[in-house]
Amino acid sequence: MMKTLLPTYYQIKHTIRNWILNKEFTPGQKIPSVEKLANQFKVNHLTVRRAIEHLEQEGFLVSRRGSGTFVSNDEALIKSLSTEITGFMDEIFYQVQKAKTKSAEMNIIETPKIVSEKLGLGQEDKTVVQIKRVRYLDQIPFNYAINYLPMDIGSRIVKRDLLKKPLLQILEQDFNIEFSEVVQVIQASFADQEVSEKLGVASGSPMLFVERVLYTKRRKPVQMFQAYYRGDLFKYIVRIKNIRKKNGNIWVHQDEITSEN
Repeated sequence: MMKTLLPTYYQIKHTIRNWILNKEFTPGQKIPSVEKLANQFKVNHLTVRRAIEHLEQEGFLVSRRGSGTFVSNDEALIKSLSTEITGFMDEIFYQVQKAKTKSAEMNIIETPKIVSEKLGLGQEDKTVVQIKRVRYLDQIPFNYAINYLPMDIGSRIVKRDLLKKPLLQILEQDFNIEFSEVVQVIQASFADQEVSEKLGVASGSPMLFVERVLYTKRRKPVQMFQAYYRGDLFKYIVRIKNIRKKNGNIWVHQDEITSEN
């Protein structure tokens, strides 16, 4: 497997997912066995099983005891899943990997009050680095992202690198910043003049607005991110699982009951 931000099982999951979306495996068709996939990807069986389990949970695959694992027969479901954002970790790690940045702006601006609060900056931190990017999927502008970073980190970023790789990858791999937590807010919004011009949509068009703050292991906020996603291209889906406990059942966000290895 190629080196990437994604865990190994996640790379396998999305490779199989793309096989299905690209119709290399059609609805109802049996996929290769766990053993064959493990040999193909040069990983252990547990890693492959984990990838398959996630695809079953998302509706792409169906396992039949004694027969194997098959692509879902629900073509409408598969089509709808092809453009969904399945959770905030998926959006961070997967959609960002697929997207292409075609324009990027970097500026030093006076620190907005909300940014100062979210990043825990002091009165002496009078300026921050602001990065604005338009990102494309399949030649279509789908996302207008605005990042705010403290000067000690943002000033080290080279603009041309933003056109080559995701900002998250720059921070993690080039700057060796290790993130442990993300706090995210999602809400309905609309395209103002700036957003409409950047994304090529009519002013007032529905948008999915996402704001997140990324924290290091020491609970230090390092980056504030705001993004507008075109409402005609994306939807946000949260899957919640019913977990049986001794004192009764509880509902838990799926991402919170899996561990990243």
